[in-house]
Amino acid sequence: MTTTPEPRRSGPISGSDADATPQLPADGVTEPLPAAPAHQPSGAGGPSAQAAPRETPAQQWARYEASQRAARQPVAAGVGGGTPTGQGSTGHAPGAAFGAAASGPGQTPPGAVPPADPWGAPPAPERRTSSRAWAWIASAAVVGLLVGGGSVATLGLLDGDGSGSSDRVASLTDLGRSENDEVPVAGSSAQDPNWQRVAAAVQASVVAIEVQTQAGGGQGSGVIIDDSGLVLTNDHVVSGAQGNVQVTLTDGRILEGEVVGTDASTDLAVVQLLDAPDDLEAAALGNSDDVTVGEPVMAVGNPLGLANTVTTGIVSAVDRPVSTQGENGGTGAVTNAIQVDAAINPGNSGGPLFDASGRVIGITSSIATLSQQSGSIGLGFAIPVNLAKTIADQLIDDGQAEHAFLGVTLSDGTATADGITRRGAVVESVTEGSPAAQAGVQPGDVIVAIGDEPVGGAESLTAFVRAMASGDDATLTVVRDGKAIELDVTLATRPDDTSTGQQPGQGDQGQGDQGQGDQGQDDGQGTMPGGMTPDQFWEWLQQQQGQG
Repeated sequence: MTTTPEPRRSGPISGSDADATPQLPADGVTEPLPAAPAHQPSGAGGPSAQAAPRETPAQQWARYEASQRAARQPVAAGVGGGTPTGQGSTGHAPGAAFGAAASGPGQTPPGAVPPADPWGAPPAPERRTSSRAWAWIASAAVVGLLVGGGSVATLGLLDGDGSGSSDRVASLTDLGRSENDEVPVAGSSAQDPNWQRVAAAVQASVVAIEVQTQAGGGQGSGVIIDDSGLVLTNDHVVSGAQGNVQVTLTDGRILEGEVVGTDASTDLAVVQLLDAPDDLEAAALGNSDDVTVGEPVMAVGNPLGLANTVTTGIVSAVDRPVSTQGENGGTGAVTNAIQVDAAINPGNSGGPLFDASGRVIGITSSIATLSQQSGSIGLGFAIPVNLAKTIADQLIDDGQAEHAFLGVTLSDGTATADGITRRGAVVESVTEGSPAAQAGVQPGDVIVAIGDEPVGGAESLTAFVRAMASGDDATLTVVRDGKAIELDVTLATRPDDTSTGQQPGQGDQGQGDQGQGDQGQDDGQGTMPGGMTPDQFWEWLQQQQGQG
């Protein structure tokens, strides 16, 4: 049979159950439900005429503590249960633990509700009891801290020399270090780059470089390419350095380095760290031939002395012909660069450009600016890492690099064939016995492509040739007399001509109009390279002719 509890009612209860049911409180008064007594004396037919007065929770708690203290006293002979004399036998009455007064020996007054433990109090006392519980926990925490502090202090005295000094031996070895992910970084791709993890994985391979020259001090960046301490950077970062250069690792350690070799034609250099630590982390080098327009990239470097600066962007263009200005005002380097919109500023030079997996795809080297004082305007350029690897290997092996040689002087122009007009590199002259001469290139030809790559002008062709090696074969697409023909050529080694900082054959290639404008560095003075007179320039050109 299923029963449903009846709603609570106020007032005396009549009927056959009246004797067994205690009186309920009047409406509006809340009391805890009375606990059923363990032993009900016979003859207790109803509630007491006068119930014991209701005590406050504080009074109940005081009796509880008193009973606990009494329970801890030695039990006197002939006194059962350790009950204090004069308090009466409590037996197993629910209120015994609190020492509640009963109306008779072993009897609990009807209507009185002595809680069985501290947590049986009404709602308000429950909140107070909860607060006490938190107070106990807090006190325990304080004690724990005090004990812990005492232990630390004791250990400090034991580890010391007994003088009570707080000085302890420290180490600088692990300062500034962090755990790095491996490259390629798992979970980071061009479709979903995780730059936080990439930055953590590659940061240890990036360094800041400081040099002292006759003109003063300079700063740049570099990337560790070998755990023996080889650092790749730009030529213009370390060229003219007096003595060793100062290299600062990401974790703050400062090391000395010496320049192994430089190459002004590609603006690359290699530095060897002296007394290199054995925990260096070399960067993973990627393949710049796989770089595509629109893919995400990250540049890391030391712009304006702000080490470990990370910026991100995308590849804006590839094979962008870029020429930089040399120390004496002439053309310094010509590169088919990777163009990016990641913020690059002075001091980023020589730093690595990473793809979304943490591989180096370029060495940041130059920016286009509106003036000599302006910073990044979103036009940055990086030397492709494939070219950087080739030059670095040669610098490490021989201290200098060799470059491919075609044997022509060039200018910018256009050519029309098959009803189509294209820009190209106009051949002004061909060096006798050069690869170009052997391939049948003639003055007046317009070279519009090398291999499958379109050539947009003299600077573009020069950059393509310099990215190749001596002995490489190439196919030139040439427009001659309104017809397009293909010529096969095998490149040779260019004679050493970098001592003056001028690039051979550049003087008549229109670089002042095209290349320097790209960099925002055209001074518009119209002077010959290096301040030479026309006669001096012509003599120099005759000596260096044919090396484009």
